[in-house]
Amino acid sequence: MTDARKDIEQLIAKLAEQGYIASSAIATTLYIAQQLERPILIEGPPGVGKTELANATAAMLAKPLFRLQCYEGLDESKALYDWKYSKQLLYVQVLKEQLHDILDGTDGLANAVERLHNFDDIFYSERFLEPRPLLKALQSDDGAVLLIDEIDKADYEFESLLLEILADFSVTLPEIGTLRARHKPLVILTSNNTRDLSDALKRRCLHLYIPFPEAKLESRIVHSRVPAVPDELRRQLVNFVHGVRELDLKKQPAISETIDWARSLLLLHCDSLSRELVEDTLNVLLKYEEDINMVSPELHGLIKRATSNL
Repeated sequence: MTDARKDIEQLIAKLAEQGYIASSAIATTLYIAQQLERPILIEGPPGVGKTELANATAAMLAKPLFRLQCYEGLDESKALYDWKYSKQLLYVQVLKEQLHDILDGTDGLANAVERLHNFDDIFYSERFLEPRPLLKALQSDDGAVLLIDEIDKADYEFESLLLEILADFSVTLPEIGTLRARHKPLVILTSNNTRDLSDALKRRCLHLYIPFPEAKLESRIVHSRVPAVPDELRRQLVNFVHGVRELDLKKQPAISETIDWARSLLLLHCDSLSRELVEDTLNVLLKYEEDINMVSPELHGLIKRATSNL
């Protein structure tokens, strides 16, 4: 086994310690991103563990996690930085007494304005800067994990703002100049594929697609989160969920919903799936009434398939 492969296996084990069961593809991409200091763009359906990977990675590395939740209309004042206007105003009030001394000896309005102009930059310096998640991650003294969550919900204009940061790990503020990262953060972007992302953004990132896991991997995930569930029941419920995902639903049940369902079945002290039990708890697994109505006629076949030993 090569040293790199050993490192990847160790990475899988360390993520497991944080409760995240990673596939080889996920761990390999994370390993490469760390070595090359490249951002990762993770795409896939909602609920497959994209955001959780960032949380687990930050915990594994013992680094702070800075999360930026994207939405339509997000701009730099919410994502990058803003000014501490109340602090600026307070300083102006305090320094009013010094204004007479500053303007002493000036002749006329033009000269007074020119002298005050020399003090403009004092109020637009780093001491009055209010960093937002992007700038906080760049300014972190010991490195950080930066999660840019659901980038596909933001506008194309916000993507343009990210390009300088992701390319050079620096940002240019008009009032101050260019600020460079003290330690390059590990950047993870997530997307639910609600729109296409720009080629420029994709070129700056390693790409990782996380699909719904195969039954064996999902069973391991459920076991890591709900270890008290009996093995046979875990096998049945995972098989049932995989059968449900084959239907044309409005929202496929996510891994988190599989885990919630496992906890619910454990709470009800069941050891095997039955039609009555599934009917009573289907609302835990499915979030839309129309999906429940679609699955209900298929319950007999789904349960039979899930409980089969084949």
